[in-house]
Amino acid sequence: MRTPLLIALLTAVAAPGAMADYTNNIMITGYWPPTNEMIRHFSANPDQNPGGWQGGNWEGSGFNIYSFFPEFPGGVGQNPKGNGDFEVDYQDTSEDWWRITAEVKPVAIITFSRGSPGISWEVELRQRNLSNWVGDYQAPFQPTPSPPDGSVPPGTIRPSTLPVYDIVDAVAQDVPGINPFVDETGFGGAFLSEFIAYHGVWYQDLHSSPTDDAWSVAAGHIHVGTDVSVEDGRIAAETSLRVLIDHVRSIIPAPPTLAALAPMMALVRRRRESAH
Repeated sequence: MRTPLLIALLTAVAAPGAMADYTNNIMITGYWPPTNEMIRHFSANPDQNPGGWQGGNWEGSGFNIYSFFPEFPGGVGQNPKGNGDFEVDYQDTSEDWWRITAEVKPVAIITFSRGSPGISWEVELRQRNLSNWVGDYQAPFQPTPSPPDGSVPPGTIRPSTLPVYDIVDAVAQDVPGINPFVDETGFGGAFLSEFIAYHGVWYQDLHSSPTDDAWSVAAGHIHVGTDVSVEDGRIAAETSLRVLIDHVRSIIPAPPTLAALAPMMALVRRRRESAH
């Protein structure tokens, strides 16, 4: 029996491609609220999103949106690490990252995390491959290995490949209650936000060739102010995704082929089975 998720995947990848069999999957992640709540409707996990996945061929765009995030039973104050995918923990985040990206093979990525007090929508320009991080909540408190990326020297900066200024302009227009800006001078804070942000741009660089069947063309990070409401965050996230999709369309030559579907079958099964 074909599930709605499987039908969406079959529909979205049916057109012939011009180059490698890259996917049309966009991956977004969250950590603490509001970032997990504002992307919940894009989760294909029925335990996290009993209302049903809304990311299949999203808005008729031809792109599937998949979100992944932890849960915080008892609240962030009592449970700051969270439970599930992408716990606020270096080892858990890194292990989940490589497992999930191998399944999704995202053509584009936005990582979200909670930022400073206020109503900011802070689009980061730079992510660092640090050798010393702010300690997390469970031993070992530092990443292993550290720096996480052994292919470049410690301190190497990888830039965002998102259309950062277009995102800011669009969010400013669509969500007057949010203050969007590009962080042109700072960095991501040397904690889990910058850690997962680095993984995003690192992954994209690893798969930057059009001949790669996991071709990825854009990745970057957005810090969301602690006072941004879930509803405003949801609208701003969707606006950011629309801008990203337009950017991806300007780069990729055609939709992917059915050969790109195979890695997603495990995700469909895993998400379906987790409901039982």
